Amino acid sequence: MKYGFLGCGNMGGAIAKALSGKTKDILISDRSGKARSLAEELGLGYSTNPAIAQQCDRIFLAVKPHMMGDLLAPLGDILEKRRPVLITMAAGLEISRIQAMAGCDLPIIRIMPNTPTALGKGVLPYCRNALVEDPVLEDWLQDMEHCGLLDPLEERLMDAASALSGSGPAYMYILAEALADGAVSCGLPRAKAMEYAAMTMAGAAEMLLSAGTHPGALKDAVCSPGGSTIAGIRVLEEKGFRSAAMDCVIAAYEKNRKLGK
Repeated sequence: MKYGFLGCGNMGGAIAKALSGKTKDILISDRSGKARSLAEELGLGYSTNPAIAQQCDRIFLAVKPHMMGDLLAPLGDILEKRRPVLITMAAGLEISRIQAMAGCDLPIIRIMPNTPTALGKGVLPYCRNALVEDPVLEDWLQDMEHCGLLDPLEERLMDAASALSGSGPAYMYILAEALADGAVSCGLPRAKAMEYAAMTMAGAAEMLLSAGTHPGALKDAVCSPGGSTIAGIRVLEEKGFRSAAMDCVIAAYEKNRKLGK
């Protein structure tokens, strides 16, 4: 199968990089020409939107939600004739909206990926319409195996998933930076502080995934009675850390809902 990417920013580039581990039969395009260097780096082809619509069997729609209509409108006749599988990653835009913008009924897969996909550590919830047949879906899932976790999800939950795992790396980065800043203020060199923060987050995530235990229990295992960790936890609770974390996901979810209107 030949893949195409219409648009190739951070997220599209992450998927292209992961997918290139499975196949090099990929064409990418973008408005600015910046993706040309990515194509050269990965050994892929750089092309135009009409050529990708004409040649590719599975096409990633890797543009911002507000750009989707302008992207699809000129390609409608080609897409209607060829009927490739479209894979959309636009936040907030339901499959029915993508079909309306294309002006025809097409097989469509909707995904909500995140940037660690580039390292094969992504989270990619997905759903599909009835025109995507089971063998096609299974073949696509095999091609995407280098991307990370591919998890089927009802479309009504995609905006919530995007607010958590799609936006989540940004939350993790700001937490890592803040923790490192705290350690730097206590005298730890910056480079070591960042490395320790990142490795601590990675290790804690691995434990949470492998243990099958509630995160509260894992937290309790670190907190000795009267110790330094529980003193730090008390400050997080006083500052409303849990509430802030919940609110940031809810705010991203509400924004996703607005993007779909």
